[in-house]
Amino acid sequence: MKNLFYVATLALFFMSCKQEKTLILHEDFSGDTLDTSVWSFALGDGCPQACGWGNNELQVYTDNNHHLEDGKLIITAKQDTSGYTATRINTKGKFEFQYGTVEMKAKLPAGKGTWPAFWLLGSNIDQVGWPACGEVDIMEYAGREPGIIHTSMHTPSSYGRTVNTEKNMIPNIEEGFHTYTANWTPEAITFSIDGKKVYTYAPEVKNAETWPYDQPFYILLNLAVGGTFGGTEIDNSIFPVTYEIDYVKVWEYQN
Repeated sequence: MKNLFYVATLALFFMSCKQEKTLILHEDFSGDTLDTSVWSFALGDGCPQACGWGNNELQVYTDNNHHLEDGKLIITAKQDTSGYTATRINTKGKFEFQYGTVEMKAKLPAGKGTWPAFWLLGSNIDQVGWPACGEVDIMEYAGREPGIIHTSMHTPSSYGRTVNTEKNMIPNIEEGFHTYTANWTPEAITFSIDGKKVYTYAPEVKNAETWPYDQPFYILLNLAVGGTFGGTEIDNSIFPVTYEIDYVKVWEYQN
């Protein structure tokens, strides 16, 4: 009987210590315009600091290649005689978080040349630069590889063509809306697509080289065209093409 009482008491203790999560960001893209108290626009072609946004991307980012419709953010990539335009937004300096769960529900564009992404960057990027700040690619998709979602980590120990990456084949991922999630703790970052775990990054040795994930990060959403990941072959017949985001949510851990 004493043993049973001990087990029950221990179970209650661990249940009381279990971390709960509080929703701290629910961006449902309601209203008529983007909430600029949360989001900022990246503009131009990245020059002079990082022309082509460091990836030989072909698009110029504007603040008018998007609109809100039926509670969704619609980012549109367009092509005309002057080239390609699209939109990139981020929460830098406005909404940043450390540990928790971040999730997006979105419908991806299809076609060669498209490169939509949902990712995080360390808030200290202006002080230490990239990749020292760390990067978390929750979802990257290249239209040249239909059905494949990339999840990648960029750190000083491995970046660019990083070894810390996972490619997941999900037939018809371009059809309909799907959820892309990262669960971030001091021990690991675990990624899921539609609730199914697909990759975990948890280096045994955690230091500045392998684990810059002990500080706040901010969120980025963008639709690029071409580039080192999007590919040099672009199907101009697909434009205009849209990246539709239903929501972005962040839950923070509470002890």
